Amino acid sequence: MTMYSAHTTAPDQDSAEALGEALEELEPFGVGVFEIEDGSGLYEIGVHFEEKPDEIMLDLIAVSYGAKPFVVSEVPDVDWVAKVKRELSPVEAGRFFVYGSHDADKVPAGRMPLLIEAAMAFGTGHHSTTLGCLLALDRLADEGFHSANTADIGAGTAVLAMAAAHLWPETVIASDIDPVAVDVAAANVAANGMDGRVICVEAAGFDAAPLRARAPYQLVFANILKGPLVALAPEMGGNVVPGGYIILSGILNEQADSVIAVYEEAGFALKARDQITDWTILTMVRT
Repeated sequence: MTMYSAHTTAPDQDSAEALGEALEELEPFGVGVFEIEDGSGLYEIGVHFEEKPDEIMLDLIAVSYGAKPFVVSEVPDVDWVAKVKRELSPVEAGRFFVYGSHDADKVPAGRMPLLIEAAMAFGTGHHSTTLGCLLALDRLADEGFHSANTADIGAGTAVLAMAAAHLWPETVIASDIDPVAVDVAAANVAANGMDGRVICVEAAGFDAAPLRARAPYQLVFANILKGPLVALAPEMGGNVVPGGYIILSGILNEQADSVIAVYEEAGFALKARDQITDWTILTMVRT
């Protein structure tokens, strides 16, 4: 079945979300609103239709919310999951090996395997931010660090939480603001035989009873974006023990200095700063 997609950009979150709500009235196949991760502050709005949309009507709606005209394109009839499976090769990150079930026969001996299905492909380890967090964790483990209490904030697929659970016997808690992501994380935890080892909860930051009950933490991952990371800094300072570590990512290289400054004010010192392509991964210690 041929489908159609239409994309535009809006100058701010409020306009983008209002436009997304207006587009829902057209009863499309789906609507998405995303912040563009280039530091511009712009938001992308994508909408998908099962039939070719009226482009003039779309542009009139866009203009009324301060957005640019839509770019409409035909989406080829492709089995996307099968395509991802063909193209999503395993990722090696130090001792960790991230793979899909289609590559189960490729797991090297002696590695810590992390199974993430291709159909659940956000946070697989292929993105530089996730890869960088895994490498930062691997380095801490090499240095002899042991966390008896770990949290993964904005966990996505829970790949980082599961990596920590591979390293240490203590239970890890993984949270995400998106209920769909929490379901995905729970499915991945089950697929990796880690039920009871990784607890998945829906929460914004540390705002959930299971997270508050386990605080303070010895290690916290937060692979999100600059804005949420900056907002999270005061909470982070109150939820990590002195001498504990945080691994932060979702930070564009040019944003790293400002994030470091905010977290230094919250009581953290920079231990390591790594760059992979356009992204920076920060390892910081609670002073």
